[in-house]
Amino acid sequence: MKSGERYAERMRLPAAGWLAVIVVAVLAGALSNFGDMRWWRVAASVALMAAVVAGAWWLSRLRVSVAESGGEVWLHVDDAKLPMSAVAEVQVLDRVAYSDALGVALHPLAFAVQRPWIGRGVRVVLDDPADPTPYWVVASRRPERLAAALTASRESVGA
Repeated sequence: MKSGERYAERMRLPAAGWLAVIVVAVLAGALSNFGDMRWWRVAASVALMAAVVAGAWWLSRLRVSVAESGGEVWLHVDDAKLPMSAVAEVQVLDRVAYSDALGVALHPLAFAVQRPWIGRGVRVVLDDPADPTPYWVVASRRPERLAAALTASRESVGA
């Protein structure tokens, strides 16, 4: 963790996910040239394999952190930032509640960040009349720790 951070995690793809990505990349590359080994078809196959791997890497680079910056504590989800002064409540979502929160119960104006390989998360309810976003749903491998860091930060802001 960096200086001033109270919590940090990356939404990395697990090893089984990388194995699946490599298998898909190889199959896509092999099937894309239909056995024709002309140089430009082989080059296109290699480019397709690289694109699949690069896409998986891009999806797994997302970072979630709770950090102090400029005298205030913020929740950072990739490039999005939320000050703790705007947080009303933090809820830990188990697998079923998380699935519902991203599906049938998702508010159209909610901010949701999820990855298919992460099955739990937190809901951060906002208390900011100037912001139409009612809450954030954020995926986390350790939602209890994220919620604890957010709650402690919110209480330190309120104190």
